[in-house]
Amino acid sequence: MFLVVFGLSLSSAWGNGQVTTLRGLLGELARQGHRVRFYERDLPYYRHHRDGLDFSPVELVLYSDWNEVRRDALTVVTSADVVLFTSFCPQGARIQAECFGRGCDCLIFYDLDTPVTLAGMRQREARILDYLLPEHIPRFAHYFSFSGGPILEELRRQWSARACHALYLGVDPQFFQRTPPRPEFACQLGFVGTYAADRQGKLERNLLAPARQHPEWRFLLAGAQYPPTLMLPANLAVYEHLRPAELPQFYSSCDWVLNLTRGDMCAAGYSPSARLFEAAACGAALLSDCWPGLETFFQPGEEIEVLEAGKDLVAILRQSESRRRAMGERARQKVLEEHSLAVRSRQLLAVLAA
Repeated sequence: MFLVVFGLSLSSAWGNGQVTTLRGLLGELARQGHRVRFYERDLPYYRHHRDGLDFSPVELVLYSDWNEVRRDALTVVTSADVVLFTSFCPQGARIQAECFGRGCDCLIFYDLDTPVTLAGMRQREARILDYLLPEHIPRFAHYFSFSGGPILEELRRQWSARACHALYLGVDPQFFQRTPPRPEFACQLGFVGTYAADRQGKLERNLLAPARQHPEWRFLLAGAQYPPTLMLPANLAVYEHLRPAELPQFYSSCDWVLNLTRGDMCAAGYSPSARLFEAAACGAALLSDCWPGLETFFQPGEEIEVLEAGKDLVAILRQSESRRRAMGERARQKVLEEHSLAVRSRQLLAVLAA
């Protein structure tokens, strides 16, 4: 098939949690013989943080303004088998409006931020309306959501989605696998994630506070947009940005990798982050906050440790290396069997074929 995608960014991972899933999923489809073209607006903060990776399986079209590529893109849409829009695509709602009725019967939406999208819909936030209008939802042949569970019923009942499917984020195990540890990444506990105000309280309790209590240990924080006024302990190393190639080394070097879920995702549940699957694919020992549906992805106590009320975080960090390694290996096997991007591509193609 010929798949045309309008999305946020394929060229840069800077502050962009979507990128590894999109690169892996679209690359997997291209390797299977499907033609994939991705339209990306050339935004300054992505332009200055290009990863320099080879996107040759996917045809990447960068544009500075929609009007610059509008005529060509709409012509391409008429010959496409599938047109896919992703959440937070710049001017996505406008582009959708121009694509409807252009001859392609299979326009689909892949929401990689579903709880945030629906929270914005309820509040009619302008930042959401830029990439999706409520009245557009029934016009998509399929709505794929990175969140599963009850949120799919809300999409059907309240927003009149014609066909909803959970398409969780995933991981490319050829890229994310255990590597020799790097000394600069060695630590008791590491976290990767862009700054988010609704997650900062969890970060304070589960990373910054333990670091202050145990100055003899080392902790790592990797992510963009953290305020310069944030008071950080001396034994916490900070990396504003890690290139995708450095992430497997990061996960392989931490004793424990921390997963903290943003407020909307935590409330909705069934919204595992790509980072969770990536760390597991590297055999990392996982430590996560608690949210509905977590146990459907990893078995607590066997494949992941869960921060629940009454649990002692420091006691978890002191567990033996053999237990950490065994837990990490069980999580790795789970991801290889159920959460690789090869599995996701089969799930996507099965829906489109039907």
